[in-house]
Amino acid sequence: MKDPRIEKLAKNLITYSVDLQKGEKVLIENFGLQRELVTALVKEAYLAGGYPFVLLKDQQVDRALLLGAQEEQFNMIADFEANVMSNMDAYIGLRSGDNINEQADVPDEKVKIHGSTIGKKVHRDIRVPKTKWVVLRYPTSNMAQLAKMSTEAFEDFYFDVCNLDYGKMDKAMVSLTELMNRTDKVRLTGPGTDLSFSIKDIPAIKCAGLANIPDGEVYTAPVRDSVNGVITYNTPSPYQGFTFENVKLTFKDGKIIEAVANDTERINKIFDTDEGARYVGEFAIGVNPYILNPMQDILFDEKIAGSFHFTPGQCYDEAFNGNNSNIHWDMVNIQRPEYGGGEIYFDDVLIRKDGLFVIPELEGLNPENLK
Repeated sequence: MKDPRIEKLAKNLITYSVDLQKGEKVLIENFGLQRELVTALVKEAYLAGGYPFVLLKDQQVDRALLLGAQEEQFNMIADFEANVMSNMDAYIGLRSGDNINEQADVPDEKVKIHGSTIGKKVHRDIRVPKTKWVVLRYPTSNMAQLAKMSTEAFEDFYFDVCNLDYGKMDKAMVSLTELMNRTDKVRLTGPGTDLSFSIKDIPAIKCAGLANIPDGEVYTAPVRDSVNGVITYNTPSPYQGFTFENVKLTFKDGKIIEAVANDTERINKIFDTDEGARYVGEFAIGVNPYILNPMQDILFDEKIAGSFHFTPGQCYDEAFNGNNSNIHWDMVNIQRPEYGGGEIYFDDVLIRKDGLFVIPELEGLNPENLK
């Protein structure tokens, strides 16, 4: 039996997220074989008058390739995929899998090869700046386990989140975007956190279903050398096949000068990837009303209502602060009362307390107004 929620999601992705037009080409890349949604996307692309192309990948096969990876070989793979991507007008990346730790035993040097070849040549140099793109997860029993939900309940949650009225959210984000564009100093406070930085003259970008599904954040970047203080992240953070917890970072003049976690040695190796890895490329505020708790999937966790994420590594071109790195690690802090609370100040004015916006022009982004 066809699930009408899948057909609705496919239509939203084609007609809203990438806004596929007649004659445009869309690459549908699926990590994990999800026939129903891929098939629905192909049909919707044809209905829009576009030309769908499909690339299927598998996590276990990807792991085998990475274990034996040589830079020369991966440069050839990157050249091949870059040639395909450069001919596309749009991109839909569908991720699914049974094991988030599938690459846990892939050596760091092999992961770096992937990031500096396919990651850079295909995605950072072409897909992100030159196509209309959106990436999303597909619900699996593994995701339900991480969310501590039954499979059926998680599927209901997933489609509530992904089929949200993102057009309504987009309009509600205008006031926050305008305020951030007028702001110089930001201060974040909460348990184990007291961090200050500037966002002056760096654009704020609203994200309402045009790049990620699920979506629900407004992001910018700190002035690169302006970050000072301490931040403690209160959600688990999977990265490169390992789940980090109790991450605490200390900054001085923009640079991470101390990092501790449940594996302090491992986290510092990541931050030693390159010079930019110890500086921050993104600051974002999460507002999705249906996402309330972390599930170790960053596409969901970074959108949690009442959260923010503060991201070591590469900045985005749209909110450019000059930081370049082969990593981009979104780590999340939730400021709702059940997670310890917290405050966000813009130019010494309290704008959000314990996860809720407290000034009138931003109240439209509180959960009850977005559902």
